Amino acid sequence: MSIQIRRAVSRTVAGALVLFGATACGDKFLEVTNPNVIDAGTVNPAEAAGALAATVQQNFVTEMGMTAMFESHFTGETYIIETSSSQNEFGKREVSVDNPTLAARWAGLQLVAASGKILLDLNLPSPTTNINIARGAAFRAYSILYLAIDFCSGTLNAGPALNTTQLLDSAIFWFNRAVDVGTANGTTDGLALARLSLVGRARAKLQKGDKAGATADASAVPAGFSFNMNFTDDLANRARLSNTMWRFTVDRGTISVPPYYQTTDPRVTFLAPGQHKFTAVDQAAGPFYVQQKFPTYAAPIRLASKLEAEYIVAEASGDANQQLALIDRQRAAAQQQPYSGPTDAASILAELFFQKGYDFWLEGKRMADWRRQPVAASRYVPVAGSPYWRTGFGSVGTQVCYPVPRTELDNNPNLKQTS
Repeated sequence: MSIQIRRAVSRTVAGALVLFGATACGDKFLEVTNPNVIDAGTVNPAEAAGALAATVQQNFVTEMGMTAMFESHFTGETYIIETSSSQNEFGKREVSVDNPTLAARWAGLQLVAASGKILLDLNLPSPTTNINIARGAAFRAYSILYLAIDFCSGTLNAGPALNTTQLLDSAIFWFNRAVDVGTANGTTDGLALARLSLVGRARAKLQKGDKAGATADASAVPAGFSFNMNFTDDLANRARLSNTMWRFTVDRGTISVPPYYQTTDPRVTFLAPGQHKFTAVDQAAGPFYVQQKFPTYAAPIRLASKLEAEYIVAEASGDANQQLALIDRQRAAAQQQPYSGPTDAASILAELFFQKGYDFWLEGKRMADWRRQPVAASRYVPVAGSPYWRTGFGSVGTQVCYPVPRTELDNNPNLKQTS
């Protein structure tokens, strides 16, 4: 149903109702309808809003798994054992504007933003409390946040080029809407969306450098809060509905745990060769270490939590003692000894990100941390100019974010190349 509704709304301007026309003689036996196309004029926005909002959320869930996976390649959380040069470009941090995988990641996030806009542009009833507005705004905001994090610049709705700050401001605008409407809605789902958006808004503000705003939002997240993106194992729809990390582990063996993450820390779980029967796509690339953080097609991925909010508050505080308290708490939770390294502010901050890297391994957090704190959050991120881990692939590049893909540069009139 979500696909049908989405297609119908996309045809609102055209007002499309597709029929395989009757014969010239007026016979009706050839008249058929396309089951995947709905007459936009028959769609009642108020009645369809729930399906539209669910579609926005599922669009995000589908793309976020892919986004987190390619961020993991880019920042060294995983090795990409793929023969495809387009995918190894992410591991090498030399992503070309002509890279088809880059175009797909851009398109996936843009689909979330655009489907959210379609919903939010509707004249829905009870606009200050409608949970569908809260849902659409929350996931539109998250898609824009990831455009700001992953891409060096961006655009929305085929508009002009936006820099990182402008994209973050746009994300914050929609997070504001989701927080206000979700809170006013007051239901369990409404409050969950509001708290999800509080964490997202705190992330966006921290990325902008607004430490006070980030602290205020993160501190307002209640203890124990966690919001997961849920997946299902539907054999016919695994590309859209299943956990991407597991799918690319077993259906296409391209994710391997790097040596520096092969530790006894329980937050990074994996199977070594000989402990599993999975086969890597490129068996010549080296041993295949299989991640076990997401061990099934239906394994959820955490999107936002009080734990993330606590890391945001600790970072924003600049207080080494506050940071050390969180560090030692998380080390103890992972059966590690208390931190015993250097106690200068820079070393404590680096250790904070080291622990955060374990807590949120493969959850799509590392890219933002590294862009925001390129020194403190740099541990295990491949160094520019160093040999790429795969022989014969040259050195690691200097990129810290993705370029806008050629598909957008050539087709967006506001960005169209003239040379």
